[in-house]
Amino acid sequence: MDDQPDPADQPGPTEWPTSVGVGPWVGPWPVDPHYDRQLLAEGDRRNVVDRYRYWTLEAVVADLDRRRHPFHVAIENFGHDLNIGTVVRTANAFLAAEVHVVGRRRWNRRGAMVTDRYQHLRHHADVAGLLAHARTAGLVVVAVDNGPGAVPLETVDLPRACVLLFGEEGPGLTAEARAGADLTVSISQFGSTRSLNAGVAAGIAMHGWIRQHTSPTSHPA
Repeated sequence: MDDQPDPADQPGPTEWPTSVGVGPWVGPWPVDPHYDRQLLAEGDRRNVVDRYRYWTLEAVVADLDRRRHPFHVAIENFGHDLNIGTVVRTANAFLAAEVHVVGRRRWNRRGAMVTDRYQHLRHHADVAGLLAHARTAGLVVVAVDNGPGAVPLETVDLPRACVLLFGEEGPGLTAEARAGADLTVSISQFGSTRSLNAGVAAGIAMHGWIRQHTSPTSHPA
């Protein structure tokens, strides 16, 4: 992970309900190196599934790496978009390979709810850098945008190895991002609003990939 957490953007300890997680380990301590001795002694109040209770951060990341999906997520960040934290948290939930932040390196991590510690992050100074990386990595760039020429997400077969690219809240994707995409898809809407929140759109698109390429039975948590 090439982008280190900013402590100022992390949730403080008082933001976590005391009922979350589990208390100190009861009985003889396990000898498996996956376990964190401090967590065993003090309890594990992290926002992790029960499978990873008391595990070290490194052990959790290593196990996630063994099972990650081959899709990536990218979001443009030219205006310090607050949705990036939500995108990172959702990418962690759907086990994306990486989240790419394009533009400004700094972003508000509170919405990520500390999941950025478990999710691989990569920064690109501009769209050209992202597109060059995608070509080198063999990733199809799928722009998610409701502009002209977009194919409804509900009707398209998403590539297995791809990067789902989102614009920031408000202006949406830049012209350079739209021009560089291999495929552009839109999310069908039926109300009066012009566009979806960027974090919501990212979650819908990621779940669209999940529905096409995996299932709870074939890829259990």
